[in-house]
Amino acid sequence: MWIGAAAGLIAAGPLAIPGAVFGWFLLALGALDLIKWWLPDRLTLPLALLGLGLGEGRPIDRAIGGAVGFGVLWLVMIGYRRVRGREGLGGGDPKLLGAIGCWLGWAMLPAVLVIAGLIGLGCAVMLRLRGRAVSGQTALPFGAMMAAAAYPAWLAMVGAGV
Repeated sequence: MWIGAAAGLIAAGPLAIPGAVFGWFLLALGALDLIKWWLPDRLTLPLALLGLGLGEGRPIDRAIGGAVGFGVLWLVMIGYRRVRGREGLGGGDPKLLGAIGCWLGWAMLPAVLVIAGLIGLGCAVMLRLRGRAVSGQTALPFGAMMAAAAYPAWLAMVGAGV
């Protein structure tokens, strides 16, 4: 309910419906990543396609956002695996950032990644404050963090008239 209400308040009119859809997809994907460590293609692909058609900004910026979002995290995923010899990101994370880029455009991707990283840092601090050991081996659901960062970024874009 809050996602639709936020979209309606910030983006009154026809823009509110795509914004609510974006938020609901992000909510579903974030919850799946948090609970099951899973970002299914059957949700990330439609999210990307809808973003290309309904997202904010120029279509070319959204297409570049999709390609850059996917490509950057895919390169990080592959690089981490080669350097560390183990998985650091799941295969759904690059797809989700690509889909987010299709909605927000390439220029918002650094902000989404920084905010997601800060959310992750906050989660690590909370785990530590609760007495849990936190190390380079501690896994956190980055897709859920990106989803939590992307919707406020959309609201800010729309609210600022970008």
